[in-house]
Amino acid sequence: MISDLVIDVKGLTKKFGTRTVVDHFDLAVPRGAIYGFLGPNGSGKTTTIRMVCGLLKADGGTGSVLGLDVLTDSDKIKERVGYMTQRFSLYDDLSIRENLEFIARLYSLDHLRDRVAASLKSLGLSDRAAQLAGTLSGGWKQRLALAACMIHEPELLLLDEPTAGVDPKARRDFWDAIREYSGQGVTTLVSTHYMDEAVQCDRIAFIAYGKKLIDARTADIPAEVGLSAWRIETSELDEATRRLKKAGGFDVLARFGAAIHLAGKDSAALDAAVNSVAGLGDLHAERIEAGLEEAFIYLMTGAQDNFANGVAA
Repeated sequence: MISDLVIDVKGLTKKFGTRTVVDHFDLAVPRGAIYGFLGPNGSGKTTTIRMVCGLLKADGGTGSVLGLDVLTDSDKIKERVGYMTQRFSLYDDLSIRENLEFIARLYSLDHLRDRVAASLKSLGLSDRAAQLAGTLSGGWKQRLALAACMIHEPELLLLDEPTAGVDPKARRDFWDAIREYSGQGVTTLVSTHYMDEAVQCDRIAFIAYGKKLIDARTADIPAEVGLSAWRIETSELDEATRRLKKAGGFDVLARFGAAIHLAGKDSAALDAAVNSVAGLGDLHAERIEAGLEEAFIYLMTGAQDNFANGVAA
């Protein structure tokens, strides 16, 4: 019987010297899912992705990726995944078409011209096929990189902060493509810092400094964290911030545009903090449901950096 889990690993561990970068990490990703990784820089997301796709051997753990052993079948796994790195890694002095032809030859693909033409069309690159990659904007480089990842029709797509530095429209176009691949049964594991991207994932794992803090359906995460929250609007935001910090009683205080979001586990203490801003100009304070971003900030606040002061946790 073929498992419906494309990724099924337990206890995945990686150390660099005395530092544990990924600490007994479990991950189960079903076929066709879009699974998000969230966490601060240095939290182990990239290392985990590299272990999953066969580029880095784990020091411990067991499990399978695409039905192949994650520890012993790394070469076979690499042939069946598409991996998009944080930095553009194709050739600037080759055209879009030439880059895709080069990648297709690396995989020894048949019907090369047809595959390249289909790849160009699927990501709207046909009209720019002759353009040098080095002259492309960030959004178009992103499309090219995704086309290169998908040209060999992988079953698993691994994306490491793929839209960093890309404008909002290009990010939306990128996610439209990911949704199309998902509908075709392609499984995607993506790390991101953008909340508007995170909410598009079916499920999210929050990772902090090698440890998984939470793993749940995206829509369920705020409720699982269990924060109470307030939205505060006033013409004196700086003064409101000062008073709230002095009052304490909250776990999260963050500016959201022209408002402050205040969140915490202790509802009564949170109410007392809100009372401290009474009397400020044009004050409007209302209870709100804590969202994904408040939950993320809360989880990160309590995490311990295992690289702080050069010492592993």
